Amino acid sequence: MIAKTYRKLIAKQIAQDFKSAIEIVEAIVREPLAHEILIRNQFAGVNGGFDTLLCRGEVPYVNLAPPFDLGVEAIGEVVAVGNSVAEFKVGDAVATAMRGGGYREYQTIDAKLAVKIPKATPEILTLVSTGVSAVVGLEKAGQMLSEEVVMVTAAGGGAGHIAMQWAKMAGNHVIGTCGSDAKARLLKELGCDRVINYKLENVNEVLQKEYPNGVDLVFECVGKEMFDICVDNLARRGRLLVFGFVSEYGNSLEKVEQPRIYDKLFWKAASVRGFLMPLYSEYVPEVRERLIEKLLEGSLKVIVDSAEFRGLESIPTAVEYLLGGQNRGKVVVRF
Repeated sequence: MIAKTYRKLIAKQIAQDFKSAIEIVEAIVREPLAHEILIRNQFAGVNGGFDTLLCRGEVPYVNLAPPFDLGVEAIGEVVAVGNSVAEFKVGDAVATAMRGGGYREYQTIDAKLAVKIPKATPEILTLVSTGVSAVVGLEKAGQMLSEEVVMVTAAGGGAGHIAMQWAKMAGNHVIGTCGSDAKARLLKELGCDRVINYKLENVNEVLQKEYPNGVDLVFECVGKEMFDICVDNLARRGRLLVFGFVSEYGNSLEKVEQPRIYDKLFWKAASVRGFLMPLYSEYVPEVRERLIEKLLEGSLKVIVDSAEFRGLESIPTAVEYLLGGQNRGKVVVRF
């Protein structure tokens, strides 16, 4: 039975922290138009960094005035279809990845914006957005090859553990950094060649000693000191991919007074490259298919964090949990 109303999470105001910005509101479930489908969301992915930056009004390519809807990727079940929709039927499992479509119980959208998936599971949810971003970042922006040294920071997180495995499957030697024994054990189980727990080892000293020729490709998610260490340890023609900077999402960006980095890059023909998934959207369908195929055949393991978050009320806690670095794998909210 389809509900008449549903709840969703919105940003009621711009604020420095996520919890101060948000509010749960009730809305009417809208019946689909001829070209639309109605989806009951079952799982939503938590992207604490993007969520926080959006609520602070610090996402440059999005100019929003409150109130606005929150959440991005979700998977669920089609519960109604418009008269002109032929590609979906009631009961189909679908995935969506659009701003404002995640943190809500129902969504009515153009059928072209949904993707049919084999099953509505948190693992597939992880792949259709976070996993796709990790792979497109490595392959397209990072120009990943084989037989290179690839380093993944925050390798125990949602994007990191996918990137680490993908780099390994491509025939590379992979270094993964993390901040706990539990994450270190996970990375070793997933096949990481060299795990560095930065709370127990000095990352720069390890790289200088064990990788004197440098790192060919860095998948960098942390920022601050970790970014500096990665720049210092790039190999000749090395590439550093800025996938995120989670260490600064909860605060104002740190002001740095030190020599500019072009001197470190120029003499090694190295580069630093920013990655933003919306600017690489043409690669999404093909990469998504490859990821799901690898998952179903068992060659790719998707780790969903064991902490259980249920309902819209749990999302602020989930965001804090993620930004605090407590997660192993993808953080998911269940509806």
